[in-house]
Amino acid sequence: MYVVTVEFVAKPDHAEAFRLAMIENAGASRARESGCRQFDVCSDPADRTVVFLYEMYDDRAAFEAHLSSVHFRAFDERVRDWVAKKTVRIYERVDP
Repeated sequence: MYVVTVEFVAKPDHAEAFRLAMIENAGASRARESGCRQFDVCSDPADRTVVFLYEMYDDRAAFEAHLSSVHFRAFDERVRDWVAKKTVRIYERVDP
């Protein structure tokens, strides 16, 4: 499995709109992408500007398909100016 984690820090004025847009994007990914096995959206209860994603894909090609999807490209364009910081990490699941 190809695992992607992303931590976003949204600009305070856009934190709630960003969170809702991310939830919509995650749902579309789970529903429309055959290679997307998991897409969790988490928020920091102490800091609502922080959103953490945990995503699992069959392989790198499935993740690349996600990045090319119409819904992701529309989401990315919509929220681009709402993000103060973004940290992406890639992992390979080794167990189970």
